[in-house]
Amino acid sequence: MRKVLLGKSGLEVSAVGFGGIPIQRIGQDEAVGVLRRALDLGVTFIDTATGYSDSQLKIGAAVKGRRDGLVLATKSGDPTRDGVLRDVERSRQQIGVDVIDLYQLHSVSDRGRWEKVSGPGGALEGLLEARDAGHVGHIGVTSHNLDLALEMIEHPAFETVQFPFNLVTSEPADELVPKVRELGLGFIVMKPLCGGQYDNARLAMKFLNGYPDLVAIPGIQRAEEIEEIVSLVESGEMLQGDEKAEAAAIVAELGKLFCRRCGYCQPCPQGVAITMAMTFEGAAKRMPREQLVKDWALRVARVPDLCVECGECEEKCPYDLPIIETIKRTGELARAMMDAV
Repeated sequence: MRKVLLGKSGLEVSAVGFGGIPIQRIGQDEAVGVLRRALDLGVTFIDTATGYSDSQLKIGAAVKGRRDGLVLATKSGDPTRDGVLRDVERSRQQIGVDVIDLYQLHSVSDRGRWEKVSGPGGALEGLLEARDAGHVGHIGVTSHNLDLALEMIEHPAFETVQFPFNLVTSEPADELVPKVRELGLGFIVMKPLCGGQYDNARLAMKFLNGYPDLVAIPGIQRAEEIEEIVSLVESGEMLQGDEKAEAAAIVAELGKLFCRRCGYCQPCPQGVAITMAMTFEGAAKRMPREQLVKDWALRVARVPDLCVECGECEEKCPYDLPIIETIKRTGELARAMMDAV
């Protein structure tokens, strides 16, 4: 498969990687089979996170005996030095490797969090120690906030940035992609299929083929999915003729509903977890039901009681999304999910 250089990190990876969220939903043997099929197809970049339940363990089982040539990436959402060092060690143990090639700060999407992770005793301090100790090869950051991402990538510790970029969330093309190139960073494309809310791989990957120096990491659950995506990426074909019109129609429809998780709508004066509620339906397609009920559903189920429909969130949303209508609907979905457990 065509290779891409992740900027100044010097890491050379396959043009498409493997996103580790969906394998939480399947058993270990099945997950190992899907991952190894991806490796057979030439995929050399695997991305996961400490927060993705047993994903690291499944990846560890799949890459055992096949470590050579792979670039393994994971992330920690712990904002503290001590916490991230514990996560680094847990990642090494679960994946079964001495060195994690790329370790990323997970979802740094508001200024308060950035100040915490980058300040004294913060997670970035821990990752720098882990890198000096040889436990981490390179350091990156992931985010959903465009303005903050543009600022954070100037920090000299970062060699990669992971950010949503797809047919609907195309805003990074204007400033973030050019600045990443200017700074010599690697760009890892999060949510190439809109975080599970869009399933037309043909249009999604042809759009991204227009950015051949970026690396997409679609979440994969079935071998057929990675087979189709690899074929599309290897073709190098971009959107043509009627496909552009088809893509524009999808953008017009989905763009009115798709939450970018930028966080501009928050905080809610009533305590509603808006972003969590806005993305609950997509998460339900990718994550194990048990984890959703444990980590998400309780807070989302409170939305119908908490939301007073003041409209403050919709006024602040830069994408004019119907937040109130959406979070009320997902609140009822979360309640039904909890009732069924």
